[in-house]
Amino acid sequence: MKTQTKTSLLLLSAFLVIVMIFSGFVYFSVANYSYKDFYKLLEIRAFTTARVELHRGFDTEVTEINALHNEFFDKLPQEHDYFFPLTPAKTFEEEAKTLKLPITFFETIRKEGKTEYSDNGLFYVGIKYNSPKGEYIVVASAENYFELHHFVYLRKTLFLAIATAFLFSLFISVYFSKYVFNPLTKITERVKQISSENLHLRLDFANTHDELNDLAMTFNDMLNRIETSFETQNNFISNASHELRTPLTAIIGEADVALAKVRKPEEYIETIRIILVEAEKLEKKTQALLFLAQTGFDGKIQKFDKVRVDQLLWDVKETVEKINPKSSIRIDMSLLPENPSKLKVKGNEQLLHLALSNIISNACKYSDYQTVNVSIGASDKKVFIVVKDAGIGIPENELKYIYVPFFRASNTKNYEGYGIGLPLTKNIIRMHEGEILVSSILSSGTTVQINLPIGNYEL
Repeated sequence: MKTQTKTSLLLLSAFLVIVMIFSGFVYFSVANYSYKDFYKLLEIRAFTTARVELHRGFDTEVTEINALHNEFFDKLPQEHDYFFPLTPAKTFEEEAKTLKLPITFFETIRKEGKTEYSDNGLFYVGIKYNSPKGEYIVVASAENYFELHHFVYLRKTLFLAIATAFLFSLFISVYFSKYVFNPLTKITERVKQISSENLHLRLDFANTHDELNDLAMTFNDMLNRIETSFETQNNFISNASHELRTPLTAIIGEADVALAKVRKPEEYIETIRIILVEAEKLEKKTQALLFLAQTGFDGKIQKFDKVRVDQLLWDVKETVEKINPKSSIRIDMSLLPENPSKLKVKGNEQLLHLALSNIISNACKYSDYQTVNVSIGASDKKVFIVVKDAGIGIPENELKYIYVPFFRASNTKNYEGYGIGLPLTKNIIRMHEGEILVSSILSSGTTVQINLPIGNYEL
C-alpha cells in the first residue's frame, strides 16, 4: 500500500473517530438530560396527582388544579399513578411484587422522601406526601416519550451527520494527501530521470523553509558532490591517458633508437638525458594527477584546524619568493578587521598554502614577474583574499575552461606549466566550503578573489 493511501486512510479514520466520539458524547448527554428531565416531570405529576386526589373534599382549590391538570398535562404513554397509605407497620412487599418494583424502592421513599427507578422502558418516581387523609406514598410511572420519539429522530440525525461527515472527510483526506504528496511525486519522477548520463539535472524547489524544500536542496547538494566526483574521475582518466602517453612515448622512442644499433658513449649519454627529462615530466604529471584526484573528494580524510589567513599569506609570500627570487609580491593589510578572530578559518593549512601558492605564483609568472598585489579583508561571515596582477590575462572566450585539468590558455605557450594549478586550487577551496572568482582582461591582467567562511574562533 502506498504511503499516500495510508495517509488518506489514517486521516479518514482519525476524523471518523473524532466524529463518532463527538456524536456519542452528544447522544449520551442528551439521553442523560432527558432521563433527568423525565424523572422531574414524573415527580411534578406525582405531586399534582396527589394534590388532586388526596385533597379532594378538603381543599376548594382542588377543582381548579384538576382542571389545569387535565388541560395542560397530556397523558403520557403507559402512565399510571398509585397511592399507598404509609403506616409504621406496613412493609410494602405485596405492592412491590404487584408493581414489579424492588422492596428497596419503598424503603428509600420511607427514609429519604423520594426515589427513582426504571425497568424495561418504564420509569417510576415515588414520593412521600402528607395530606389531610394522612401520609401516603405516591408512585407515578410512564414510558419516556422522549426516548420513544425524540431519540429516534436524534439517532437518525446523528447517522445522517456521520454519513455526511464521512463523505466530506473522505474528500478532504484524499485532497490533502494528494496536496502533501504531490511534491514528493514530482521529486520521484524527477529523480527517475537522473542517471550518470545527465547528472546536471536538479530538483526544482521553492523558496520556502519546509521539509520538502530542505529535502530537495539536500538532494541537489548530493548531486553536486556526485557530479564533481564523476567529473573528477572522468577528467583523471581522460587526462591521465593523454598526458602520460606523451612522455612515455618519448621514453620508449629514445630507448628504441638507442638500442637499434651500437652507438658512441656521447649518444648514449644524450639518450639517457632525454629519458631522464621525460621521466621527470612523467613524475610531475603523475603527482599532479594523483593530487588533483585526491582533492576531488569531500576532504573528510584531511585534518582541519584553525588557520590565520594573514599569517598564511606571509608564509606563501616567503615560499613563492624562495622558489623564484624574481617574484615581487605586495600584501595590502589596509582592509584588515579590528577583530583578529575574523581572520581565522577552519581548514587544512597545507592545502590552503598550496592553493594560494598556485594562484600567487601564476600571477607572478604570467605577469613576467611584475609586482603582484595581494589584499586581505573580512566581513562578519567571510574572509576575502584578492590577488591582482598586470600580466597577459586570459582570453574572454577561454575563461570557462580554466578549471578543466591540463587546459592552458592560447596565449601561454611561452610559459612553462601543466594546467593543473587552477583545477587543484578550485578543489581545495571547495573542500573548505569557499568560492573562487576569476576575472581577466586580455593583455591587462587577471584578478582572482577567494572567499572563505570564517571559523568563529575566539583568541
